[in-house]
Amino acid sequence: MKLTNKSPQGEQIYTLAQSETALKAKNGSIAIIKGEGTQIENNKSLPQRAKRKTISRSMILSPVDVAKSENDDEWVQRYWNTYHCQNKIVEVDGKLHGEYCKNRFCTVCLAIRKAEKINKYLPELSQWKEPHLVTLTAKAVKARSLDKRIKDTKRAFKIIHTRLKTRHARGKCIKVKGIKSLECNINAKKKTYNPHFHLIVPNKETAELLLAEWLKLWTPKYASKKAQDIRKIFGLETALIETIKYGSKIFTEPDINKKTKGSHIYAKALHTIFKAMKGNRVFDRFGFNLPPQPIKENTTRLITNGVQWVFDKNSTDWINSETDEYLTGYEPSLQLAYILNNWIETNANTPLHLTKPYSIHLYNA
Repeated sequence: MKLTNKSPQGEQIYTLAQSETALKAKNGSIAIIKGEGTQIENNKSLPQRAKRKTISRSMILSPVDVAKSENDDEWVQRYWNTYHCQNKIVEVDGKLHGEYCKNRFCTVCLAIRKAEKINKYLPELSQWKEPHLVTLTAKAVKARSLDKRIKDTKRAFKIIHTRLKTRHARGKCIKVKGIKSLECNINAKKKTYNPHFHLIVPNKETAELLLAEWLKLWTPKYASKKAQDIRKIFGLETALIETIKYGSKIFTEPDINKKTKGSHIYAKALHTIFKAMKGNRVFDRFGFNLPPQPIKENTTRLITNGVQWVFDKNSTDWINSETDEYLTGYEPSLQLAYILNNWIETNANTPLHLTKPYSIHLYNA
């Protein structure tokens, strides 16, 4: 199945950011590869990777236009790097090695990091007897105040954690620990932005303590109690996956099984949030350390027997450059193809039409 996917104004595509794999030969027979690669045989996740690549590649074109309209060459380059991410991959000994842009708004790269985080944190969180999910937020602000509000939000949590850590050292409260991720969404009608935290903590007492301190610090002028949330977690692994998604899921995937209710995503808002989040660590732990993690060996080798696969700009899968064989067999549904062809506007002042409310999720390992 083909999708319309042209670069704006038909201009030359920008070059890639530094990647895990450096392809050296036009025919893909010689390449310098790094890392362990991705197993091909019996890998059910490969079609999902093709799907993420398809969606991400289509949707990233709109922020490209916004950055161009603002003469922001740095971000034009960043977006094109994501467009190119995994465009070419090399198969060696049954494993795939490819180009990674490593941008936090790239759905392909973030899916990999998300899996790593789940594997890293689930053993620790599984030891918590009564985990709770907490949402901490303050009143939304206009775009001009977003940078400051993000800094204030992070600073507020740091102040609270320091206070509680001191009280615990004095024997006046429990030890506070958990994981947190920073999310930012937009109210398109009011044109306001709302950075806020999602946390998983070991028990209800910790959740209520953090909430009380949050409201006390922000005061009713900036944070209302009804806007916050505390709920008990009944499926820890699912909750962890969803919490990490807050940090990694850039574009809300179209829900093709539901009718559109007029929700929109604005390309300019995407660009505003991406820029505001730059340099901010938005997923982290607090109050505890993880066991030492095994150090991955940084292997680099030159190969001469690689098979090159290319993600064609008019397709939704990687194609063998010599045999025209498809790698994963992925084809989007008719509904998704229609959405990607017709509901994504590349005009900087036009909204992107999706079927879910607009929410931007960013992640930084």
